[in-house]
Amino acid sequence: MGDLIRKYNQMKNNPLRLFRSTAFAMTIPCVFAVLSCDAESTDKALEPWQLAEKSEVWEPVPKAVKALSNAPPSDAVVLFDGNDLSQWESTQGGEAEWALKEGVLTVVPGMGDIRTKRVFCDVQLHLEWRTPTQFGDRKGQQRNNSGVFLQERYEVQILDSYKNPTYSNGQAASIYKQHIPLVNASRPPGEWQTYDIIFKAPRFEHKKLVEPATITVLHNGMLVQNHVEILGTTVWIGEPGYEVHDCAPIALQDHNDFVSFRNIWIREL
Repeated sequence: MGDLIRKYNQMKNNPLRLFRSTAFAMTIPCVFAVLSCDAESTDKALEPWQLAEKSEVWEPVPKAVKALSNAPPSDAVVLFDGNDLSQWESTQGGEAEWALKEGVLTVVPGMGDIRTKRVFCDVQLHLEWRTPTQFGDRKGQQRNNSGVFLQERYEVQILDSYKNPTYSNGQAASIYKQHIPLVNASRPPGEWQTYDIIFKAPRFEHKKLVEPATITVLHNGMLVQNHVEILGTTVWIGEPGYEVHDCAPIALQDHNDFVSFRNIWIREL
């Protein structure tokens, strides 16, 4: 305390020193105020396009790919182009024994599900499918049923849902028994339909789920599943649940109906 009193007395007896100290203390906030004002003045002096440039991000640059109408992007893995089943196998082992005719792949009832030979994690998947025009008096889940399974576990339902009432979480484009589609975008039987699917696989650490899978689905160009969280393996009976797994194949279901497919491709994300 004595030192402070002595310094105060010295400054009081020396007006010039007192003035300099006070002026310096007052200068510090003024400097920041001036800088702030300068920045504001600079912004006001800029043209709108110059201000817009401040929020532009130029790096990284997305990879350029070719995306032609009705054709897979240049960086896609073509799973079926109408020529052969070289990318597929039976889930029971051996070759995929579905029918291939005039570029169209059709389920042969009783031959079992098929799956890709390659395994996948996060993907963008495109496929086109068609149900027969003849179905007799069948209705609901019995009217031309199939499904596409992400990682052989998570089903996006394929079904003739055109004027065909059934349980909502089991109609076309549902995440089977989990998520109802936002709308029914189904076309009449005999017409080709499209699914465009964005799938993020679940994450596991130390044999535990740390992040569930999510999926977005467009049915005939209409958003029907908007980044919904998958609750686990889709099942017909019981509650869904997760089991620890790695990347896995894409599977197509044999549900004893003559559902057809074409133009199937996938992009790894």
